[in-house]
Amino acid sequence: MPYEDVELVTPDNVKLQAYLMLNGYGHDDEKEQWSEARAMRRPTVFLLHANAGNMGHRLPLARIFYLKMHCNVFMLSYRGYGLSEGTPSEKGIRIDAQTALQYIVKHPVLKDTKIFLYGQSLGGAVAIDLASHYPELIHAVIIENTFLSIPKLIPTVLPLLSPVSFLCHQIWNSETRIRSIPSTTPMLFLAGKRDELVHPTHMMRLYALACEGEEGEKAPAVLMGEVEETDNGSVKLDVDGERRVWWECEGGTHNDTCAQPGYWETVRDFVSRWR
Repeated sequence: MPYEDVELVTPDNVKLQAYLMLNGYGHDDEKEQWSEARAMRRPTVFLLHANAGNMGHRLPLARIFYLKMHCNVFMLSYRGYGLSEGTPSEKGIRIDAQTALQYIVKHPVLKDTKIFLYGQSLGGAVAIDLASHYPELIHAVIIENTFLSIPKLIPTVLPLLSPVSFLCHQIWNSETRIRSIPSTTPMLFLAGKRDELVHPTHMMRLYALACEGEEGEKAPAVLMGEVEETDNGSVKLDVDGERRVWWECEGGTHNDTCAQPGYWETVRDFVSRWR
C-alpha cells in the first residue's frame, strides 16, 4: 500500500506526522497504471485515532478503506502522539485536526474530493467538532464508541483513569457540538454494546441528538427507523432517508468493535451510498 510521509506545521508551530495514501489504482489490479484523475474522483477518508496509540496503530483500518473501499486516506498523529511534537490538549488537538483539514482541501489531488471523517472514541469527538465547525467541507461522518463529553464520561471510567488522565482537564462537548452538524450531512454511528469504557448510552444519545438537529424538531427515539437484524447478531437502523444510520453489535467492547462481524460491511455500504 503506497503512502507518503507528510509533515504538517500548525499555526502554533507544532510539527505533526501524517500519512497520505492517494488511491489512483484500478479496482481489480493495483499493478494497473496509477491515475491521478482516478484518485481525484474517489472519496477521501480522514482517519482520526483514539486516545490509545497513534496513527500507526490504525494502519490496518486505513488498509481496509484503501484496498477494499478504494478511498484516498489521510491520517495523522495528534500532538504528543507518535512522532508528533507537543503536548496533547483539547485546544491543541482541535488545531491539529483543522490544520490537517486545510491541508486536504488545498491538496491538488484531494481538494475537490468528498471528505469522510472516521473517528474512534476520542477521534469521534474530534470528528464531531470538526464537522460542526466546517460543515461546508465535510461530506460525511463515521464515529465509533464516542462519548457525550469528558465530564459525563468520568463517572464510568474512574477505575481506569490512568490511560486517559490528561483528558480529565478537557471537555470535548460532543453532546452540544453534534447539534450543529447539518441534517444533510450523512452520519454513521457504530456502537459496541459491551463497551466497558464509554457506556453505550453515550452513543445512543449522540445518535438521538443527531437525528433531532439544532432546532430540536422531529426528535426520534433511538430505536425508531427501519430496523434490520442481521445474521451475526448486530442491529442496524436507518432514519431520515438513511442520512442517520445506527449500527450496534452485542459483542463489541471499546477496543474491538471494529473487529466484530458486520462492522466493515456496514461501513462499506455507508461509504458506497454517499461517495
